[in-house]
Amino acid sequence: MTNNDIFKKLRVALMLRDDQIVEILELVDFRITKSELGAFFRDEKHPNYMECGDQVLRNFLNALVIHLRGTKENPKNPTDVLAKHKAQIPAKEGGKERAEFKATPKDTEGARGDQKPGAKADFKKKPSFKSKDKKAAPKVQVVEKVKYSNGNKKKS
Repeated sequence: MTNNDIFKKLRVALMLRDDQIVEILELVDFRITKSELGAFFRDEKHPNYMECGDQVLRNFLNALVIHLRGTKENPKNPTDVLAKHKAQIPAKEGGKERAEFKATPKDTEGARGDQKPGAKADFKKKPSFKSKDKKAAPKVQVVEKVKYSNGNKKKS
């Protein structure tokens, strides 16, 4: 695992944005720009990828301790700091934290794979069950139990 991987995982786990990381690094008087920081988080095959050196990661970890715990004179509660980070993350437009799954209706045209989407199908359309108030009819067993031989003849 490289320094870049560790840096990426810490950023995701602590929900940090690039500007927050720059501010955290300034706590230990280590100055870095957003573009230099972005180079650490790029894919290894990207032309602007840069390896994160030991000095950068060491300074980030030391600054992170100060950021989360505070100093001896001014201690902080790490859970409060992390809750503050989570509160700063903008909510999605839907208003909910997670988008719920919504099933899409089946093709109303009745198109099959061998037909064009606009072509009418020769088969009968199934009734749509939009109302949940109706009770489902009991299933009728159409085919009885059948023993298939698959063309193999067993010698007895």
